[in-house]
Amino acid sequence: MKKAVKTKVEMGDPLNRVEGLLKVTGGAKYAAEYNLPDETHGVLVTSTITKGRIKSINTKAAENAPGVLAVITHENAPDVPGYNASVDNEGSRVYGQQFRLFFDDKIYHNYQPVALAIADTFARADYAASLVEVEYEEESHVTDIRDDLSKAIKPEHHNDYSRGQAGAYKAAPVIIEQEYQTPIQVHNPMEPHVTTAVWESEDKVTVYNKTQATKISHKEIAKSFDLKEENVRAHSPFVGGAFGSSSRVWPQEMAAIMGAKVTGRPVQVMLKRDQVFNMVGYRPRSVQKFCIGSTADGTLTGITHNAYGTTSQYEQFTERLLDPTKSMYSCPNLDTTYRLVQLDMSTPCWTRGPGETSGSFPLESAVDELAYALGMDPLALRLKNYAEKDPENNKPWSSKYLNECYERGAERFGWNKRNPEPRSMRDGDWLVGMGMASGIYKAVRDRAMARAKLFPDGSLLVQSAVADTGPGSATIFTQIAADVMGTDMEKTRFEWGDSTLPYAPGQFGSHTTASVGSAVYDVCTALKQRLQQLASAAVQQAGPEDLVFGNGHIRLKQSSVSLRYTDILKQHNLPELEVIKESDSNPSMNNYSGKSFCANFVEVRVHSSTGEVRVNRVISVVDAGKIMNHKTAQSQVYGSVVWGIGIALMEEGIIDHRFGRHINNDLAKYHVPVSADVPAIEVILIDKEDPVLDPMGAKGMGEIPLIGFTAAVANAVYHATGKRIRELPITPDKLI
Repeated sequence: MKKAVKTKVEMGDPLNRVEGLLKVTGGAKYAAEYNLPDETHGVLVTSTITKGRIKSINTKAAENAPGVLAVITHENAPDVPGYNASVDNEGSRVYGQQFRLFFDDKIYHNYQPVALAIADTFARADYAASLVEVEYEEESHVTDIRDDLSKAIKPEHHNDYSRGQAGAYKAAPVIIEQEYQTPIQVHNPMEPHVTTAVWESEDKVTVYNKTQATKISHKEIAKSFDLKEENVRAHSPFVGGAFGSSSRVWPQEMAAIMGAKVTGRPVQVMLKRDQVFNMVGYRPRSVQKFCIGSTADGTLTGITHNAYGTTSQYEQFTERLLDPTKSMYSCPNLDTTYRLVQLDMSTPCWTRGPGETSGSFPLESAVDELAYALGMDPLALRLKNYAEKDPENNKPWSSKYLNECYERGAERFGWNKRNPEPRSMRDGDWLVGMGMASGIYKAVRDRAMARAKLFPDGSLLVQSAVADTGPGSATIFTQIAADVMGTDMEKTRFEWGDSTLPYAPGQFGSHTTASVGSAVYDVCTALKQRLQQLASAAVQQAGPEDLVFGNGHIRLKQSSVSLRYTDILKQHNLPELEVIKESDSNPSMNNYSGKSFCANFVEVRVHSSTGEVRVNRVISVVDAGKIMNHKTAQSQVYGSVVWGIGIALMEEGIIDHRFGRHINNDLAKYHVPVSADVPAIEVILIDKEDPVLDPMGAKGMGEIPLIGFTAAVANAVYHATGKRIRELPITPDKLI
């Protein structure tokens, strides 16, 4: 008997990326590759002090260098009207005045841009930049969170959270009170940050930039230069990695636009690798004091979580450090505080799993510590305090299969074979440890729009301004459209990454699939309804349940009547059929709490003499609703685990606080995992629909596998060695 051949594309199919061929053949254009006519290059000159002011700046030698068109400083920069406008960062979790490039003589942080040299080639611009002479008036600075912890401030628009009795853990029979620290971590995407800007006319600009949000870029640029939004175009179809670092308008974008205004020619500004460390955000360092108490049988009675983060002197950047603690476990008494230490550094920004990645480290480490204090299995302790509804707001979950994550992960990992005694498992010179941790991350859906066009040849085009920074969103949206409309993938095309297209939120916060995917789903559903209205009377009168859309046809289930999409358009002399649709969050979600969940199981090997740590095995189990594409979803988990290994064992932005300057600001000294550091990673996707969040049943996938992962590694290291490391990264010097 022959196996049936599947012809219809469905959501969930493990399809290859629609843009994959363009990327591997060099056909995909990134922000630095447009090579516009008369294009010039700009190189930023950066400060060598951390705080103070510019006493004088001499640009004459630079201006006289070969090929130089202009050198821009705060003394001759073109007017930026938005610099004097009121600041409106509502909803962005950043409050204050964004850094204003070439605005005045003040220095807020080391590596701050102080000049832009523009020349006809990059090499000439780089040489000219080296000729700019700056004299500073230096002031004392603070760049270490520990130096100013007592001066921490309560962030604007932030309320401390509590339920039950504050400090209730103190009365518990078993108590853990510890301090945990996470370091600065830098995004370091493969593609450096670059912008090419060209003024099409006096009041119209096009920006080819690296952004996770074309609509945010075009809106912020319009506001800064007092332009009509329709006169600003942000074009960014391909992004070579971002992870949050391209979620705002940064100095290189403003510099390119200013430079193009001054020279009257297109200007490209690309950041060097060392400039990426301090100019486009980073994950801020944190100090977190975590206290937890329970009864002798492991029932949690109270948690106190006091978190300190860092920000710049000119903005307050906040992140969700406390969110996992609020919702992960059933605990009647919880009190949390979040404070910011303002340092003489640039503003941090969102970094994969912003807040939750750092905040889950003390939570999941302390739960593990409590389990050992109780003489209880760490997984059993988590199951005992499993939250059947969200403890933060008492709402039911829109969906939750964390229990299944625990069960399937533990079985596959062989958790029951683990000797619970620390330092009890060994393989020659290597100590073997097994650890696990839970993860929780918000699952939300925002407003988005999509346009769908059906052409007489049966091809379908769907458009949205959404970015695709690498997770495969364009492929997923093509799949959703093809599934809903019943068209072939080869005849279905998705267009993205341009602010002239229908509105889409930025690609961050694990809401892209739920938000833009819903818009694609809804616009294709509306297109089907429009086709039905144009079809024959028999089709028009049928209910949705009586119709099948597939293979480019509308067919009545109980009849031989079948109409081709192409014939319907031709009968009405339509060159195309177009529908645009706005999709917003489901009002029913107000009654639920939306979260994605995961459980990570990790085995490590620690060399008994050198303290070298190797992650030997990982089982990552994820509850992210219905999976839209199993291939791209697995890739997202692989990426999270690899980054988790880096955060746990090696990543650390090191600053020489005497000078307020990064000393490992390149990829030779800032260590990230390479292939030899990455073991076999097994991914288990629960793949069960969320019935409330969106019409596809999907939840966020991009960040959830990373949440709690560092604690799983630290817990495994403790099991292997008997040494508890509470400050990341876990380097050999902390174990010897």
